[in-house]
Amino acid sequence: MNDTPSASASLISSDDADSTQSRAVTEQKAKPKLSSLWMIWERVKAYPKQLVFALLALIVAVAGTLSIPASFKAIVDNGFIDQDIDITPYFYGLMGITVVLGIATAFRFYFVSWLGERVVADIRTDVQKNLLRLAPKFFEENRPAEIASRMTSDTAVIEQVVGTTVSVAIRNFFLGLGGIGYLLWLAPKLTGGLLIGIPLVLTPVILYGRRLQTVARTSQDRVADVGTIVSETLGAMKIVQAFGQQQREGERFGTAVEESFKTAKRRIFLRATLTAMFIMLIFGGITILVWQGVEAVRANTMSGGSILAFVITAGIVAGAFGALSEVYADLVRGAGASSRLAELLNEEPDIAPPAKPVALPVPPRGQLSYDRVNFRYPTRPEVLALEDFTLKVSPGETVAVVGPSGAGKSTLFQLAQRFYDPESGQVRMDGVALTSADPADIRVRMAYVPQDTVLFASSARDNLRYGNWDASDDMIWEAARKANAEGFLRDLPDGLDTYLGEGGARLSGGQRQRIAIARAVLRDSPILLLDEATSALDAESERLVQDALDKLMEGRTTIVIAHRLATVRSAQRIIVMDKGRIVEEGTHNDLSKAGGLYARLASLQFDA
Repeated sequence: MNDTPSASASLISSDDADSTQSRAVTEQKAKPKLSSLWMIWERVKAYPKQLVFALLALIVAVAGTLSIPASFKAIVDNGFIDQDIDITPYFYGLMGITVVLGIATAFRFYFVSWLGERVVADIRTDVQKNLLRLAPKFFEENRPAEIASRMTSDTAVIEQVVGTTVSVAIRNFFLGLGGIGYLLWLAPKLTGGLLIGIPLVLTPVILYGRRLQTVARTSQDRVADVGTIVSETLGAMKIVQAFGQQQREGERFGTAVEESFKTAKRRIFLRATLTAMFIMLIFGGITILVWQGVEAVRANTMSGGSILAFVITAGIVAGAFGALSEVYADLVRGAGASSRLAELLNEEPDIAPPAKPVALPVPPRGQLSYDRVNFRYPTRPEVLALEDFTLKVSPGETVAVVGPSGAGKSTLFQLAQRFYDPESGQVRMDGVALTSADPADIRVRMAYVPQDTVLFASSARDNLRYGNWDASDDMIWEAARKANAEGFLRDLPDGLDTYLGEGGARLSGGQRQRIAIARAVLRDSPILLLDEATSALDAESERLVQDALDKLMEGRTTIVIAHRLATVRSAQRIIVMDKGRIVEEGTHNDLSKAGGLYARLASLQFDA
């Protein structure tokens, strides 16, 4: 049984208080600020050509939009006052402006959408690359399903920000500035009143924006909680149904959905209030200005075309600043998403290559030693998984490790592969301390067959060659024969190209285990780690696979973890562990006669 604590199991068994505490910890993180969007800008500016094209198209579109009121002014002032003036050229000009505006808008949409998709793709790739560097400790303390939610929902928010929101913000900003400039030229007095009202509009944006920052981040966290529960429940559906927990899981999901809805209501209310303020302040102000403009026309101090152009331009300015209120809310959401993804991007691995890694000896000898090692799992700091543990495995030796569950057996493999570092003491490979070597160099010298087989939602070929990606089909079939897997693999509908389903769902437990053994055969490493490697096989397959493993172990250093003592009786040395220590050591016959823990375990199995 695996001694490594399971993050998913702890989540299932956690009570409401733990969930509340987890949420509280999340919400205590730094509130997102618009400066968090800098991470997005760093990726956008990596594509200067597309960025320049998008900005040029945006500027042309803004200029075209602001040219429309001036065209109407010319048409009204010339066509209505003097009937002899041919206004056809003015309409041709207006039609030309609309054509340019349409083309510029299309180009702007294409390039900003391209940037949005490209930036999201880059962020997802960078996050995944960094996640692949992180040690198991990180995934024990952070839910993988919640991380997956960040990779999907948060990147979708960023795509909207880059592909729509920022473009809309810049367009409206320039529309507002350009519109105000034209209004000042058209009617300075009326525009002065408009400018006085702008601070009244910006004030609620700043005040409400601060509240939106917190609520937007919390809303995204609640959505992530929903995704986590869905992923977890669907992945354990057989367990849920076997124990009749459908109602409880439904209630748990319903609670998470309601929490998400409550937070979303707060966000929507704040945003709706902000929008209402904008509409009332801006259009109320415009109404007053138009009133004054009409009075100026009646007093012959302003032409009809000017008041028409003023009203249209003021409407454009009002719409631009009004849209900025919604844009700000989207930017806040984008800042929240960016900060959550930045946390994953900036996470540093606890297990990393040293600045100057020590090279492992070539050719490899296959020696593995533990020298007075003490170790606790980060998620169980109160329990010593290994205590003053010392063991030396010589090159080519086969050592079996037995003991009750929780004795620390699987922890030996976790430290050997340097998924964790010991608190004190040293683990060495061929005389080199693992903390001084590159983890990649360490792991390439090991082949591992876990108790719980991990298969990917891919073809049989890809799952087999995970041990050696460059392996040919001949090498794959040879490994399959050695693992007693050739027969069922050839019977698959498409042979090695057969899709195995998520987690190898289309195979039996024994078939999955034999693929894992064949994968280790292809690895062809000097050290072999077997964790209950034949546990899922029937008696006949177990015998055939054990014969294959016996041949595979020849000339290799092998550590075998087993509960079924019948599989380790032929080991050169058996160590018996209990509570993180070695309590007995010897051969099967010697330990059986000693009358200790091994003899008691053996009597329970062989005398049953």
